Amino acid sequence: MFKQLKALGLAASLFVAAGPSLAQEVTWQIPTSVPEGSPFYVNFLERFAGNVKLLTSGRVEIEPFGAGVLVPALQVYDGVKDGIIKAGHSTPSYRVNQDPINAIFAGFPGGMGPEAYITWIYEDGGKEALYDLRAKEGFKSLIVGIGSSEIMAHSNVPIHKAEDLKGLKYRTSGPWAEVMKEYFGAVPTVVPPGEIYTLLQRKGVDLIEWGPPSANLPEAFHEAAKYIIVPGVHQPTFLWEVVLKQETWDAVADDLKPLIEKAAEMTTMEGLIHFYSQDIKALDTYRSGKNEIITLDADFIQQLSDAGKDWIAKKAASEKEAGKPEMAALLEKYNAFEKNWSAESSYLIRNQD
Repeated sequence: MFKQLKALGLAASLFVAAGPSLAQEVTWQIPTSVPEGSPFYVNFLERFAGNVKLLTSGRVEIEPFGAGVLVPALQVYDGVKDGIIKAGHSTPSYRVNQDPINAIFAGFPGGMGPEAYITWIYEDGGKEALYDLRAKEGFKSLIVGIGSSEIMAHSNVPIHKAEDLKGLKYRTSGPWAEVMKEYFGAVPTVVPPGEIYTLLQRKGVDLIEWGPPSANLPEAFHEAAKYIIVPGVHQPTFLWEVVLKQETWDAVADDLKPLIEKAAEMTTMEGLIHFYSQDIKALDTYRSGKNEIITLDADFIQQLSDAGKDWIAKKAASEKEAGKPEMAALLEKYNAFEKNWSAESSYLIRNQD
């Protein structure tokens, strides 16, 4: 996979060196679900814009916009569908309520971590399954970001066991919100990303989850709450995509389409590596400050993971009973890959204490 990335970079250099830039042909203004300057904005959307410009020699220009400028943060998909914007950048996590099959792509408690997940996406059918799903919705999807594991919580209260979660107000979204409510008695609260810090600081919630260590650091959640809870069993990895109406994609010149798709793939690979690098530095910063980092014990991690797997299995079964077997079929493939990965990946050296 990373050989592919190296080859893509070489191809891009040769392509750019081959001749002068051609006239600009396509311009997309792309809003995202996070504020401008957020690591998701910079590491995924701005990086994608740069890679597209590089590989197309400037024939395609992408203009990134932060949340709320063109459409509300949580309405990016609807903005594209309704024709308010040509393209949008968001995560399947915000589509789970509309269709729970999105949970498989969003990342869910007990699901695959980044290594296994990115392999499933690009090598074993995950990408094709997502693109087929979006095509049925009238979208063309481009995966432009897969992330490292998140921090489970920045919290005003310590968390060590399941009973500690009962009754707590927890800012979260997607599958984790439902698992927290149904299995652990927490009270999930969904707010746009730009409002999380204030909510935590003013103790409008007891704890929040948002992103991996380096994405949370500039948000200063560690300054608003004492405790940092790890590992991110609730969100072992996550995916972001750019979606367009199919007719918008169809109007793009045929020679540009594969270049844009390669730019998306480059962005995903580069973005994940960048998160890995920056996450280590962020955790070092947290440890050297005033925060207390709580690492959950193995039994509690397993309990949280089992709850997530039970939740998504029941969702898939419910969908199948309602005459929509697609989620159950996809989850079966996902689980089969994860089982094989778990059984055969012990040869990997992960350099962990």
